[in-house]
Amino acid sequence: MDDIRMIVTDMDGTFLNSEHEVSPEFPEIYEELKKRNILFVPASGRQMLGITKYFGNLENEMAFIAENGGYVIYRNQELFADKMEQGHIVEIIKSVRNIPGARMVLSGKKKAYIESDEEDFINYISQFYTDNEIVSDLTSENDDSVFKIAIYHPEGSELNVYPYVKDFEKYNLEIVVSGKNWLDIMNKNINKGNALEKLQAALNISPQQTMAFGDYMNDIEMLKNSKYSYAMKNAHPSVKEAASFEACSNDNFGVLEIIKNYLNQN
Repeated sequence: MDDIRMIVTDMDGTFLNSEHEVSPEFPEIYEELKKRNILFVPASGRQMLGITKYFGNLENEMAFIAENGGYVIYRNQELFADKMEQGHIVEIIKSVRNIPGARMVLSGKKKAYIESDEEDFINYISQFYTDNEIVSDLTSENDDSVFKIAIYHPEGSELNVYPYVKDFEKYNLEIVVSGKNWLDIMNKNINKGNALEKLQAALNISPQQTMAFGDYMNDIEMLKNSKYSYAMKNAHPSVKEAASFEACSNDNFGVLEIIKNYLNQN
């Protein structure tokens, strides 16, 4: 393994531990990556602010893939942004309102929008959506660009949400189970893999020069676009099948263990 120029990693369940913490070793490891001209790229289903808050001033040096690939920036410059059609948004919202237990977040460039005033849910989503606003009706149009509809279900999204929304694929939409309790709906071909491809092309970095880490189904395309692809020990079985290698769990900060091994060997 040599000539790695980009390391891209999912956040929740991958780079962050179960308490949503960054390893205290990261600053030192990041400085070594920087010396070697290796770009570090967090890639998440979160909104942009929900990712960049973990990296402080380093935001000016890094690239970020947010909204499952719907929004990409490099050194604070927008490379790509994708907006859903209002008609599709309205129809999906009306349908999801009929799913018992389901809650929705509209993720836009400016803010995330919710219509639930349940304190527990608001506190929970605030971990992922830093700048959010409660509105009376999510179907009302505003001037923000909505990249994604994120649907939460406390008993699991794969069984309790996906069967009810999969027919929206007829509108050329991407529907992906992004975590145990989350499902994301975006425009077709919006995924972390295509976003990574755009970033690679912009920076003249090949998949053969890319290392990637993930734990859930929304990471699969990203892993396939990286020669050195790692599924976490805690990953979904389909992710382990897609990846070339395995890293130890996020609670053992497996991403940094693999990076440290690479740096020590090279």
